[in-house]
Amino acid sequence: MRKFYVGIAALSTAVMLSLSPAQAQGTIKIGLIMSYSGQFADLGTMMDTAVKLYVKEHGDTIAGKKIEFIRKDSGAAGSAPDVAKRLAQELIVRDKVDIIAGFSLTPDAFATADVLNESKKAAVIMNAATATITTRSPFFVRTSLPLPAAMGSLATWATKNGIKQAYTMVTDYGPGIDSETAFHGAFKAGGGTIVGSVRFPVVSPDFSAFVQRAKDSKSEAIFIFVPGGTQPAALGKALAEHGITPKTTKILSSGELTNDEPLKSMGDAAEGIISGWHYSWTHKSANNEKFVKGFKEMLGGRNPDQFSVSAYDGMHVIYEALKKTNGNTDGVAFIAATKGLTWESPRGPVSIDPETRDIVQTIYLRRVEKVNGMLQNVEFDKLEKVKDPVKVVMKAEGKLNPDGTVKQ
Repeated sequence: MRKFYVGIAALSTAVMLSLSPAQAQGTIKIGLIMSYSGQFADLGTMMDTAVKLYVKEHGDTIAGKKIEFIRKDSGAAGSAPDVAKRLAQELIVRDKVDIIAGFSLTPDAFATADVLNESKKAAVIMNAATATITTRSPFFVRTSLPLPAAMGSLATWATKNGIKQAYTMVTDYGPGIDSETAFHGAFKAGGGTIVGSVRFPVVSPDFSAFVQRAKDSKSEAIFIFVPGGTQPAALGKALAEHGITPKTTKILSSGELTNDEPLKSMGDAAEGIISGWHYSWTHKSANNEKFVKGFKEMLGGRNPDQFSVSAYDGMHVIYEALKKTNGNTDGVAFIAATKGLTWESPRGPVSIDPETRDIVQTIYLRRVEKVNGMLQNVEFDKLEKVKDPVKVVMKAEGKLNPDGTVKQ
């Protein structure tokens, strides 16, 4: 019996030593899993710069504890869920992190859900945009975008403004399929007809053949979703080379296609592209003006994009939640502190839905125009307080638990 109690005491000591070194030293460790290399490296650059900017502006101490970052590269192999899962395990078991954040791509986020559930560690999704990610773990909170919110809004606007036919082109993975499904559903609901569709590979696609098929459809409009990184510029170039421009075909897209780099590739052929999105550096507000200025100073004059603002807001959620918990990083307490948070982001007013742990925000309709000789997105309409429509339906159908996870 004495050996039993000695064994229990030793185990308890080991657990305490393994779980709380950061707390004992007065630090909070945040593990960042992002694409720092490979074809999606630019996502990591934009997100990590925003993280650094937030810390520069708000300090590296919360509730008397120092913030420490441990960065892990998930991008070398492209989309590699097994790599992301291994990195999450390393961060929790070996590096003893308190919170995980980042997630450039959807497969990375999905792959870590079980790790979070087992460890009860909180994770802030700063980019991955498939709608159902947050339903996989009660320890996820998202500050980027559930894609159906934007793509459904864009399709609804299109049909209300006389567009009756569309051909869709999306990347063949979670966010692309989410975008396609949302666009198709809202477009058909508004009386539109989908005349054809195509999906292209996630990694290193040759867009030429896919663009030719879209052109051959002779559709009135083409809807496009493609992830960030190098692909939007490559797709934009292929569109221009095949003579597909807003002068001949209405081009509707997610925001990646009209970021600064793709616009440079397309040149004047991009004028008139319409996108439904949650952020552009051209958004008019004092808060955004300050954000853009600070970001450009940190990244050699580059403007921030949606990846940047989502990471910046992800840091805001981390800081505000830790203030509410007085530095307590327990996963349950941290997530509880994020629910219902409301703030003025550089993108506009946002909040965290307390039922789903997903972001609620304004979706802007933008048109590519020349302003002072430079192509940029110009906002001309908006839908406010947009929730993820997928989870709205799931909740109505009784498919969600009270904590926002999907019922098994």
